[in-house]
Amino acid sequence: MSDQSKQAEIVRQSLKRRYRKERRFRAYGIIAIAIALSALVVLFADIIGKGHSAFIKTTITMDVDIDGEMMYLDDASDERQMKMADFVEPLIQALMREIPGAGESDRDAVRDLLNPYASNQLRDALKEYPDLLGTTQTMELLSHTNVDVYVKHAGDDNYSIKLNQQQREWVDQLVEKGVVDTSFNDVFFSRGDSRDPSRAGILGAIVGSLLTMAVTLVLSFPIGVAAAIYLEEFAPQNKLTDFIEVNINNLAAVPSIIFGLLGLAVFINLFGMPRSVPVVGGLVLTLMTLPTIIISSRAAIKSVPPSIREAAEGIGASKMQVVLHHVLPLALPGMLTGSIIGMAQALGETAPLLLIGMVAFIVDVPGGFLDSATVLPVQVFLWAGSPELAFIERASAAIMVLLAFLISMNALAIWMRKRLERRW
Repeated sequence: MSDQSKQAEIVRQSLKRRYRKERRFRAYGIIAIAIALSALVVLFADIIGKGHSAFIKTTITMDVDIDGEMMYLDDASDERQMKMADFVEPLIQALMREIPGAGESDRDAVRDLLNPYASNQLRDALKEYPDLLGTTQTMELLSHTNVDVYVKHAGDDNYSIKLNQQQREWVDQLVEKGVVDTSFNDVFFSRGDSRDPSRAGILGAIVGSLLTMAVTLVLSFPIGVAAAIYLEEFAPQNKLTDFIEVNINNLAAVPSIIFGLLGLAVFINLFGMPRSVPVVGGLVLTLMTLPTIIISSRAAIKSVPPSIREAAEGIGASKMQVVLHHVLPLALPGMLTGSIIGMAQALGETAPLLLIGMVAFIVDVPGGFLDSATVLPVQVFLWAGSPELAFIERASAAIMVLLAFLISMNALAIWMRKRLERRW
């Protein structure tokens, strides 16, 4: 074999080895992506599988005799009588009429099918319309949590059914008659937290998250953009600015719980601000979000071509005019994208908010920035630690809502980047 043929054979063998390595590398990449996607599918399947039933509520619809004698109530407009009235008895009697064969000896077992707060619905109706006293009204009431679990998860070994055999037979009969039915759980989106899983909702947590994010956005975006503009356009290059830049980069990697400790020490212990309010939560998340916004804003400013600055300076624009009229408008899309991503990260944070007291049990929906509140991730944390499986179901549903918010914010960031960015 000639030297030329030997060289050609060596080249062919070398190319074969190179192509094999490339195919292996490509296969490793595909396998890695497949593993990541599989983990994501398993995660979403588990969350959706556990949480989808939380969007369904179980109700009891029946004709209730609003009998004043039964409730020891003569005048529904008398507040004193309303406080002393028995609003449970009409509901028990109405439900016993729907159950064939139920007698007075079954009274307690029948009562346990009703939600403990069902009597509040009758009381509120009488408060609003006193003329209902002495009439018969068709009412839709929430069932007891045990009934809700039985209707939605009967036969599922992961759920413990706490109804006895007789109660299960009654519920089956009521389902066949249409007295017990399921529908969309509007309570989940219209109420705050509750000790009773069937009445627990996320409205309070959503409002608390929105108020906290509003404080974070109002503070972090202007401060972060101003800091980025100063460091990139006006700050002299010396050891002090180098020290500041290094610390900003380091702060972006600091665990979030450290910012919670800082907020606890400064805002609550030093300044005496109240615990568990959106203002303090927003201040803590502002500290956590600022490094991300500053870094992304500086990157956006650096992406503006120097020719823009030179052209503006060439026609007599001052340094401030160059920055405000030319550099900032062109860098703003990138700044907004980085800010939205930072806000999405802040929305999902739990650890720093736990330290400033936003882990409290909050029933009422907050009406302002100084009202006690919780946020959606903390609400998930509280429900996930509950021993009742019905709360685990609602925690998974709350995670689905939180993921929807996060995905929406990231999609908005991607859309803004595609829509507003300029290619040079």
